[in-house]
Amino acid sequence: MKDLLSVVKDNREIAENIYMITLTLPESAGALHGGQFVNLSTGDNSLLLRRPLGVCIEENNELSLCYQVKGKGTKKLTEAKAGDKLKVLLPLGNYFDLSAYKNVAVVGGGVGVFPLIASLRENKDKNFYAYMGFRNKNAVCLLNEFSHCKSYTVTTDDGSYGKKGNAVQAFFEDIDKLNVDAIISCGPPIMLKALKSGLNGRGIKTPCFVSLEERMGCGMGACLVCVCKTSDGKNARVCKDGPVFEINSVEL
Repeated sequence: MKDLLSVVKDNREIAENIYMITLTLPESAGALHGGQFVNLSTGDNSLLLRRPLGVCIEENNELSLCYQVKGKGTKKLTEAKAGDKLKVLLPLGNYFDLSAYKNVAVVGGGVGVFPLIASLRENKDKNFYAYMGFRNKNAVCLLNEFSHCKSYTVTTDDGSYGKKGNAVQAFFEDIDKLNVDAIISCGPPIMLKALKSGLNGRGIKTPCFVSLEERMGCGMGACLVCVCKTSDGKNARVCKDGPVFEINSVEL
């Protein structure tokens, strides 16, 4: 783990209310994997807490992160311009370990799509079958990152782009013809809950790993803001013990 002073290379809107910020790191942060995240400062000293953002694209000491504008912190982040310096703590959390799998279904919803891109990029020897869900056509972005998948399906809630519905529905429509040995997913809690219910209801035992989205404070497991419940009634820290969990190991 390193706390680095990065330089903003680019920060632009890539879809409605969705931005991608690209940072140049002063040195290598070591191996960064899909599912891991960073804690990024906003550049405003009055906003003490950094923002946890999933690793999206990393190459040659440049790191791209995507974020949705929701509150004061992410709004402030949109003001960062080329040349600005932002502190970034990385890498944090665990990741999607696909070393034992070959054929993988990818199910993403909303901003949950972005952490999955890093897994696709670092596992180009795998066969991916992707299902990506967005709110509407104005939210659709980065589809080029899925071009090397064996197949990919795009859904929108209102049907304004791709298939009408959500990514989980589209995945289960294809489940009988897919021969995957693992599933990875990231998205809002209601989406992950539907995925878990659908798998268990159909008796599907394929390993499924999900990246949870939670509010975080320190990002290192000390503050306990991001605690979630495990299936055995215990607590787990999303930032430290996750954010990637086996789907049946946590309550959704």
